Amino acid sequence: MSSTRSSTDRRAVLMVLDSVGVGEAPDAEQFGDVGADTLGNIARTVAGFDLPNLRRMGIGNIEGVDYFDPADDPSASFGRMQEQSNGKDTATGHWEFGGIIMEEGFRTFPDGFGDDIIDPFCEAIGVDGVLGNRPESGTVIIEQLGREHEQTGQPIVYTSADPVFQIAAHEDVVDVDTLYDWCKAAYDIVIPQGISRVIARPFVGEWPDYERTARRKDFSCPPPQNTVLDALKDAGVRTTGVGKIGDIFSGQGLTDQIKTRDNDHGVEVTLNCLGDRNGLIFVNLVDFDSKFGHRRNPEGYADALMRFDDQLPVLLQAMDQGDLLIITADHGNDPTYEGTDHTREYVPLLVYEKQGQTNGRNLGTRSTFADIGASIADFFDVDWDVGQSFL
Repeated sequence: MSSTRSSTDRRAVLMVLDSVGVGEAPDAEQFGDVGADTLGNIARTVAGFDLPNLRRMGIGNIEGVDYFDPADDPSASFGRMQEQSNGKDTATGHWEFGGIIMEEGFRTFPDGFGDDIIDPFCEAIGVDGVLGNRPESGTVIIEQLGREHEQTGQPIVYTSADPVFQIAAHEDVVDVDTLYDWCKAAYDIVIPQGISRVIARPFVGEWPDYERTARRKDFSCPPPQNTVLDALKDAGVRTTGVGKIGDIFSGQGLTDQIKTRDNDHGVEVTLNCLGDRNGLIFVNLVDFDSKFGHRRNPEGYADALMRFDDQLPVLLQAMDQGDLLIITADHGNDPTYEGTDHTREYVPLLVYEKQGQTNGRNLGTRSTFADIGASIADFFDVDWDVGQSFL
């Protein structure tokens, strides 16, 4: 490593472009995702799509990314990673960054939840039934069932291919604090059943123009063991979670948590963090996944990626000499693919150490996301034994 700063004075940014996969993983068939390629299919579908700043860093040099010209002298080291855990959801991917390999994935409910979950949930919150109870897009199910919810007061319950229990309610029918209490009641019932998160989904407006609000709240299962975040924190390294990182890790291993409204706000918060703190700044930019991947909107996804690419030089300029930036993703969500669910894909890996020595190397195909955590521990001189550092 090139930095001469002490371990607690160093700074690294781990930026997760949520769902930006770069081609089907070798085990994609087991997940029903043969042919999925989030970034590639966007590039092949959307006219005028280009990411010049990411190309200069070396995204086109990554194996399999043959739709962008490779950089002659990439400014970052480049590669791709294969998930080792059994899953393709948010928690599984992020936890593997931190060193947890999930041999048994979380449980999903493709046919909705059984009476063993719904009945005790209704009893706990004092309602006589729920609406929905099926896998569905959140915006779609709110439009379909919002009026009935307003008439009956019954919660809209739904899931997805992710292991989540989601509860939607109109803020004029169920106040947000009550909705959060409902989620807490559901948490005690569904987490022992192998679900990773309960999500409050408040919305406002009149049918059919309902709009989900920023008062979403996730009630997440904590990691089953310590992650590299705990090791960093115990070593005196400041660990800041930006976006939904705090929710994903239930705050475990984090010294600071900063919520964000959208991708632009996430970049703004990251820039502010670069101006006032050291340590690890762990960022999730969720719009790619939530607004465009799940909604199968390749044009919107492309616009969001090009917007981030435009912001990238500002992030690089804000970094100090010796700072480390790692750009990756947690899974795929190909907006051109069938269904509305995540896709099992390789994820990109770009590693930029400002005026450092990691720039321009081919990091190849990493066999696990855990190499991220190993590399971050290496950067901060913290003992960690899961994964292999690429620094």
